Amino acid sequence: MKLAWIIVIVAGLGAVGYWGWGQSQANSTPTAPATVEVVKGTVERTVLASGVIEAGSLVSVGARVSGQIETLAVALGDVVQPGDLIAQIESLDQQNDVLQAEADLKQIEAQIAAKNAGLKVAELGVRRQRQLAEKQLAATETLEAAEAGLAVARAELLALDAQMARAQVSVSQARLALERTRITAPSAGTVVAVVTGQGQTVNASSSTPTIVKIADLATMVVKAEVSEADVVRVAPGQRASLTLLGEPDVRIAATLRAIEPAPASIKESDEIATDEAIYYNALFDVENPAGKLRIGMTAEVTILLEQASDVMTVLASTLGEPAADGSYEVEVWDAARLTRERRRITVGVSDNITAEVREGLAEGELVVADRVSGNGSAAMQMRRIPGLF
Repeated sequence: MKLAWIIVIVAGLGAVGYWGWGQSQANSTPTAPATVEVVKGTVERTVLASGVIEAGSLVSVGARVSGQIETLAVALGDVVQPGDLIAQIESLDQQNDVLQAEADLKQIEAQIAAKNAGLKVAELGVRRQRQLAEKQLAATETLEAAEAGLAVARAELLALDAQMARAQVSVSQARLALERTRITAPSAGTVVAVVTGQGQTVNASSSTPTIVKIADLATMVVKAEVSEADVVRVAPGQRASLTLLGEPDVRIAATLRAIEPAPASIKESDEIATDEAIYYNALFDVENPAGKLRIGMTAEVTILLEQASDVMTVLASTLGEPAADGSYEVEVWDAARLTRERRRITVGVSDNITAEVREGLAEGELVVADRVSGNGSAAMQMRRIPGLF
């Protein structure tokens, strides 16, 4: 009986000892930390802006003569080419003006013809008087009178020549006014607005009344507002992409053409308000072959400042603060050895979410993500999805 108790006690002590040894072994094994895998991807540094889509060119086609619109040859949405008829203004008055000016010109031409004939007679008369005077058959006063008459005839002819020049100008003006009753397209494009309809009367005495507006919709212009904090980082020639409210997942390529030198508010006042945010208009050219882009649409623009493609990337929040030389120190987790290793790395392009790793890390390595708040996963991975660029 005593031997049985001794055996039970020894067995119990052995079990307690084995359990204690197992606990000590478990406590000595490092716990796998939350990590981020180093993967290949694309990192882009960008500037965001909002803007409005405008036509590449917008021309207001107006009437330069007054009258009633007899024919309106286009409708909203029509595509026109240079020289195509837009409208015809009733032209009876202009036709009569041309006839009157041409008649006045012909009358002066007839007067000049008559004056030339008279001038020839006067020249012959002077010649005879000189011959007679040389033979002392005519008085000197008669010769002088003939010469004076010739000078008057020549002066009158010069006056008629001036009148003919003035009449020719009147004919040209009358013909121009007649031509202007036929209004044609100055450039190729699409009729985007019909301001004056057929049968209406236009008055061009004070200003040029608009009949239609023609826009070039093959190439659109996006006018986007860029904040003063970002405008110093953008420059003409940079690539960009835009999205529409109706298709936020579809990116359309664009090119930054120019940045206006002054904020838009300068049009309203010579002084720039310093208590308001300052924005500068950036102009982007966008091809529109399918006609999807329309005037007045809102566009969200992403301007590409810098890009690194097919590079090693890591979550930017794992980097912490940079050293004096710009490098970063991270911890690399060895899953096989269950150890941590401090590593000095250099980074390149960063979008504040993902950073390009230039030196210090290899693809597939695990960076300890202790600095990532709220991350409790030991197998977390961060992969950059390539964009349009």
